[in-house]
This record gives sequence, structure tokens and C-alpha cells, in this order.
Amino acid sequence: MARAFGRREGGVARMLGRVVAALVLLALVWAGGLVWFVSTIPREEPPGADAAALRRTDAIVVLTGGSARLTTGLKLLAAGAARKLFVSGVYEGVDVQELLRLSRQAPGDVECCIVLGYAADSTIGNAYETEGWMSEQGYASLRLVTANYHMRRSLLEFRMAMPEVAIIPHPVVPPNVHLSDWWLRRGTASLLITEYNKYLVAVLRYWLEKSLES
Repeated sequence: MARAFGRREGGVARMLGRVVAALVLLALVWAGGLVWFVSTIPREEPPGADAAALRRTDAIVVLTGGSARLTTGLKLLAAGAARKLFVSGVYEGVDVQELLRLSRQAPGDVECCIVLGYAADSTIGNAYETEGWMSEQGYASLRLVTANYHMRRSLLEFRMAMPEVAIIPHPVVPPNVHLSDWWLRRGTASLLITEYNKYLVAVLRYWLEKSLES
């Protein structure tokens, strides 16, 4: 009986050892992926809105979440980079004039070409709100403006929502997100880890959708 008990204890110990080893391996893979994710975030913004090589698209799409994003989108629109600017995820009650005031931009000649979307409250929502608007307009290409750390997940969500649309990424570099020494800054580290985890969830959902389609 003692021998059987000993074998049972040994079996439990081996099983726990395997579980711990699997968890350690999973943690190492997750950490390696995080390092890769941060290292591939663009450190610089694309050429300025007045660059001759700037490729024109049917629309510019700005995802709300920072004043620099809207400012960049407005500059691109003023430079003739697209026909219209669509701002997704705007708070209810905010109109174009208010948005321009908040971004410290004069209405100028671009006010007529700005469309606001109020339905989205997440990146997935941004993608499907934009897809509906693009379909209504009959547009086939867009320049996506969002923060550099948010771009990879945004591109994945947008390409899932509208695989037939050509999407050009235009990342904005927030001044308060320090990528060079991100692990030393609690705020930046927390932001990047959260974004990385959200990206992993989006990738998992993409794989599941693809497997269901096949």
C-alpha cells in the first residue's frame, strides 16, 4: 500500500513538473513575442503630407484617441492625399466645427470633406464602422491614421473587416510613448503589454474565423 501511495505521489509530482514546464515555456514564448512586437513598432512617421511621393487614396481614416492623429489626418487631407477624411469613434454631440477647434485647426477648405463616425467604441467597431462608410461611398482604398503602437492590431482588424480594400498604414508617433527604454517606464510598459495582449486576442480570432471558413 505504501508502495502504491509512493507511486501515486511520484505521478502527481511528474504531472505538476510538466505543468510548470509548460507554463514556463508559454511565458517565455509570450515574452519573446512581446519583445518582437515592440521592436517592430515604427519609430518614425511616414514622409510629410507635402511629400511628392505620398500615394493618394480614396479616403483618410483617423481613429480617435489622440489629438496628433487628427492633426495628421487634417494635414493629409489639406495636402490632397485623399478625397475625404473619415474620423471613426467620435463622441456623441461632437461636430466637425468642435473637432477642428479641439485640434486647434481652422476650418479652411477641408470642413466640407470631413465625415464623423459615432458608432464605434473599440478597434473592431472602428473597422466595421469604416467598412460601412467605405461601402456607401464606393471607395476602394484608404490611408489609416492611428498611433504607432496601435497600428498592427488596427491593420489586422481592418483587413478582416474589408479584405478587398487597399489599406496604407500611416502611424503617428505619440510623444509620451517612449519605445527606446519602454521597460523602465511603468506607463509605457503597461500600455504596450495591454496592446500586445489585445493583438494576440485579435490574431486568435482571425485564426478561428479562417478555420471556420475552410
